[in-house]
Amino acid sequence: MGSTATAAAPFATARELVKPHVAENSRVVVAEIGGRRFDWGSRTYVMGIVNVTPDSFSGDGLGDNVEAAVKQGLRMVREGADMVDVGGESTRPGHVPVTAAEEVARVESVVRRLAGETDVPVSIDTYKAEVAEAGVSAGATMVNDVWGLTRSPAIADLAARHGCALVVMHNQDGTDYSGDLMDEVMRFLAVAASRAVAAGVPKEKVIVDPGIGFGKTADQNWEVMQRLDELKELGHPILIGTSRKSFIGKLLDLPASDRLEGTMATVVAAVLRGADIVRVHDVLQMARAARVADRMR
Repeated sequence: MGSTATAAAPFATARELVKPHVAENSRVVVAEIGGRRFDWGSRTYVMGIVNVTPDSFSGDGLGDNVEAAVKQGLRMVREGADMVDVGGESTRPGHVPVTAAEEVARVESVVRRLAGETDVPVSIDTYKAEVAEAGVSAGATMVNDVWGLTRSPAIADLAARHGCALVVMHNQDGTDYSGDLMDEVMRFLAVAASRAVAAGVPKEKVIVDPGIGFGKTADQNWEVMQRLDELKELGHPILIGTSRKSFIGKLLDLPASDRLEGTMATVVAAVLRGADIVRVHDVLQMARAARVADRMR
C-alpha cells in the first residue's frame, strides 16, 4: 500500500493514548537516568554507538574484542557522548541472527566495564528480554528495544523494576503501510509507549524512536525525517538514529565509511525538528553539529 494516503484516525488515537510530556509554557521535562539529569527540551543529547558485532553495516563492528569496545566507548564519552549504546547483534538487512546466549557473551563485559569506568548512562541495545536482563545486571540503566516491545513485552517490566529508561523504536517486517506513513509510525509508538508507562516506567523515561532504516524504503526514511516534528504529538522524548545509514548512501552514492557529511546534515535537521537524542558513530563531529543546531532551535 502507498504511504501517502490521508487518515486522521491514527493521529486521534495517538493523542488519546499519550498526553504531552511538557507543560504548556515549556518543553523542558527532567528525567534522571543512571544518576545523570536529562532536561528534555533544553538541548540535544548525544548517544554513542558501540557495536560488539562482527557484521555491523557501518563497518565499525568490533567482534568479541572487549578491550577495543571499552576503549571506543570511553573515547566517545571524552568526545562528548552523554550516553553510550552497546549492541551485540547486527540489525542490518540480511544480518545473521544470534542466540541470546551469544549476544550476552558479547555485551556483558563491555557494559560492566563502561558502567564502572564512565559517569554516563550505558544503554543495552537489544529486543531480547534475556539480553536486556543481563545488560541491566551488568550496569545498564537504559534499554534500547528496536522492536518496540512487540518481540519481548517483558522488557517494559524489567525497565520498570530497575528504574531504567526505555527506548521504544518503530519497526516492522516489510515496507508496506496501510495508510499514511507517519500515522502508522505514530500509532505503533503510541501503543508501545503506553505499554511501557502501564508497566511502571516513568513517562519522562520512555523515549520514542521512529526507526530510520527499519521497515522503510529510502523514500519513506526521508519522509519521516521531513515530518519528524509530528512525533512531538506523542509527548515523549524523541531519539533519532540516522548515522551512516543506507538512505544517505543511496542519495549520495557513497559507502558507509564516507557518509559523515550526510549524517551531519540529518542530525542538524533532526535537532531543528525536535529530536532530544541523536544516536551516532562519529561523536565528536556530531556533538559539535548538535550544539550549533541547538543554538538555532
